[in-house]
Amino acid sequence: MHIAIVLVSMLLFFVLFFGIGFLLNMLLRMTWIMAVLYPIVTIVMVDKVSTFDYVFKAGETFSALGTRIASLQPADVVILSCGFLGAIASGMTMRILRQKGYQMF
Repeated sequence: MHIAIVLVSMLLFFVLFFGIGFLLNMLLRMTWIMAVLYPIVTIVMVDKVSTFDYVFKAGETFSALGTRIASLQPADVVILSCGFLGAIASGMTMRILRQKGYQMF
């Protein structure tokens, strides 16, 4: 993967998950909601199986997910990590804004 694509993807994932986390924090008033939901979102992006397979074929599906996560390229891990940092940053931003007296919805 070209370095420019990795850098732009890192920035996009950070901004995307910061924005989604910020909006969810404002609407649901749960500061760390996106940081908690991020692993689920990541699993949905990484796996190639149906969500129902996690219920009906749990053993096979989780072993396939482990193999899939272990086979991620370093660039993919860095990009996904930037998304998680964006989710954490949105929670920290909301916490600071609430401490300073801002009331969102």
